[in-house]
Amino acid sequence: MNPSRVRGVFFRYFHILYRGSHVLADLFYWPLVDILLWGLTSVWILSQQHVENLSLILMTGLIFWQITWRGSIDISTNLLQEFWCRNLVNLFSTPLKISEWCVGVLLLCLCKLLVSIAFGSFVVYLLYSLNVFQVGWLFLPFAFSLLIFGWTIGFLAAGVIIYFGHKMEALAWMIGAVFAPFSAVFYPVSILPSWAQLVSWALPTTYIFEGMRQVLSNASFPTGYFWMSMLLNLIYLGGSVFLFIFSFDKSRAKGLARLE
Repeated sequence: MNPSRVRGVFFRYFHILYRGSHVLADLFYWPLVDILLWGLTSVWILSQQHVENLSLILMTGLIFWQITWRGSIDISTNLLQEFWCRNLVNLFSTPLKISEWCVGVLLLCLCKLLVSIAFGSFVVYLLYSLNVFQVGWLFLPFAFSLLIFGWTIGFLAAGVIIYFGHKMEALAWMIGAVFAPFSAVFYPVSILPSWAQLVSWALPTTYIFEGMRQVLSNASFPTGYFWMSMLLNLIYLGGSVFLFIFSFDKSRAKGLARLE
């Protein structure tokens, strides 16, 4: 084994690591998110003498969060597929409208989501004998609201990627997770610091997860929480779609070929 060649390989990839800001962010970002998310969950559990249906709450939160996660990542990664295949210019040199592309991607996202949720729910039931559909028909409005927010952050990430190109591609995977600690996925909002609670109540996902825990605790359907979530969703989705279309038009004016 030649040490100089080993050193060459090391510095070849170290140079990429040093130059790639998204890679450096990845090194620190994911550990931080995991520490915040599971650390806060642990603090909440330890602060309670007894949490009714704890396992079901955690697993239902996990499955429900997959709805937002899948909704966000599928939009931006489908856009990135065109980057990786160097097909972006070819695709939009056809009569295809950006609105048609958006609708087609959202339909695909919905199909993949149904498969993912069905599989995840089956595995949870198979391994832990927990039924995440215990919330009954309320699963549908809860899931619909979470999916809309997933699309919101998906279009937000896609707008940044279509404008700046490859150097922002890590955002496709990172942007969804940044909202998880503030969305009270596994723990109530009250466990967060006061400043974080202000951020949390500005997110539509918070109202859904708080409402979900109320239903699992045999409370009535949180109508106020649901409609507040939908109102915020409509505002944010409209803004993110506008940003995406605006970024796409600006990027096309500069030349989409520069992104490939």
